[in-house]
Amino acid sequence: MVFSPLLGRLVEALRCLPGVGPKSAQRMALHLLQRDRAGARRLAEALRSAVEQVRHCRVCRILSDTEVCPVCANPARDRSQLCILEAPADVLAVEQTASYRGLYFVLGGHLSPLDGIGPEDLGVDALAARLDSGEVREVILATGTTVEGEATAHFLGELVRRLGIRVTRIAHGVPLGGGLEYVDGGTLAHAVASRTEM
Repeated sequence: MVFSPLLGRLVEALRCLPGVGPKSAQRMALHLLQRDRAGARRLAEALRSAVEQVRHCRVCRILSDTEVCPVCANPARDRSQLCILEAPADVLAVEQTASYRGLYFVLGGHLSPLDGIGPEDLGVDALAARLDSGEVREVILATGTTVEGEATAHFLGELVRRLGIRVTRIAHGVPLGGGLEYVDGGTLAHAVASRTEM
């Protein structure tokens, strides 16, 4: 039972977040209203500003508050390498490693015919135009290891090969420092099948 329609609306609005069910949303709403109204105001203002000002970079499609994101605008980045990922969160994960200095292209998902998601929904036309510029010499496919992610990587790999550009796939398998006895069978089988020369 909700005593206030406004509180009910807030709880329902918070449920749009991934992993937030009715109880979690209720706890968040009550915390903000009972204990941290200043935090609630900051949250509301930050959310309003982000919704109004954050858009997709016109080059790589990551979320940015500028037309061209800081990565694409950085002249020190290696423009001959292009890493293709499924989501903006994937870019953040790669950037946190500080091991990649090339550029990115964010698909915004993966191929999923059952869900009606085809190449046109992933910006493949924009990707092909970018690859036609002649600047990219290697495409690194960093899609997930799900069935859809693998199908997306295969589809994009064929497209890139037809353009005469080198295409590579990030490695998958046994984590660094991990013992084999702790690795699941599917991951270990993939690691064995994808082994490389030493």
